[in-house]
Amino acid sequence: VAVVIIACPCALGLATPISVMSTTGRAAQKGVLFKDAEAIEALSKVNTLIIDKTGTLTEGKPSLKEIKLLTDDVQHIQVETWIASIEQHSTHPIAKTLTKLVPEDQLLSTQDFEDVFGFGVKAKVDGQWLYVGSQKLIETMRLSLNDSLIQILDQQRREGNVISFIANDQQVLAYMSIHDAIKHNAKAVIHQLLSDGVEVIMATGDHEQNASVVAETLGIQQFFANCTPQDKLDLVKNIQAEGKVVAMAGDGINDAPALAQANIGIAMGNGTDIAMESGDIVVMEGDLENVVAAVQFSKKVMTRIKENLFWAFAYNVILIPLAAGALYAGFGIMFMPEWSALAMALSSVTVISLSLALK
Repeated sequence: VAVVIIACPCALGLATPISVMSTTGRAAQKGVLFKDAEAIEALSKVNTLIIDKTGTLTEGKPSLKEIKLLTDDVQHIQVETWIASIEQHSTHPIAKTLTKLVPEDQLLSTQDFEDVFGFGVKAKVDGQWLYVGSQKLIETMRLSLNDSLIQILDQQRREGNVISFIANDQQVLAYMSIHDAIKHNAKAVIHQLLSDGVEVIMATGDHEQNASVVAETLGIQQFFANCTPQDKLDLVKNIQAEGKVVAMAGDGINDAPALAQANIGIAMGNGTDIAMESGDIVVMEGDLENVVAAVQFSKKVMTRIKENLFWAFAYNVILIPLAAGALYAGFGIMFMPEWSALAMALSSVTVISLSLALK
């Protein structure tokens, strides 16, 4: 009877779920939502983090500095109205700012709106196709920018401003200079991740100079600019092919394929629904510090699970021989069933206490 009681695997059965429940509860209080226990285990093995820029490393609350007309064929208010009318349908963080260029009752109706993933958006307004997006979008339309303008734009980018354009099928109509501040804790977060042994790579759809400024400011050694959703997906695959365990952190539609492909997807909770659906972990409010917290939670819980399993096995390895009569043969001491019951209870208490200590 003593052997049967001691061998009851209560502590073994509690070792993992109690640790997982304790961790997911504490993580949720911090604003980190794990979709399942597998996400915790996968994150604990991550050694490479690919991270988006806009809305992830930056505030995602851009301010418009100026709109500069590049042709005499349009008026300033006309361009502002076109931009706002198109951007009202977009989910990009910059779109929220651009939609406010004109009052809501002045927004025009649009037809055939389309997200040109990785480049911008397009729609029919006032009977013509209009495009709002990056320089890469302009280049794919085979529209040219003169050298003097490119120099001006490069200077803007060196100052940390993002450049976006509005164009029709024939010409570029204007450019917008937009500033999106880097999150105040971004540099500390990157430093902490590097200290924890996680390689950080930035992948963004923005121009290379914008990416370079942010990477240099934050101490990110490797970055990729002008990335389409397919480029980000391929980047994840290529790094995985090197044998690395990859996490992807992002907030937008453009990040969704990479989030789904990565060993673990970290969706910023201030982003799009499709990004959050694609992620294995959701960081509420997009707080970068909680990306570090998620990594540290996962490593801690896996360590604690192993400790729990050790103690669950240790009780049995030591006490089963005693319950089977090891002490009786040498000292005449019989291991009573009630002692077994107490020992079994203590093993469960040990495992539960270690798990709750995670809080």
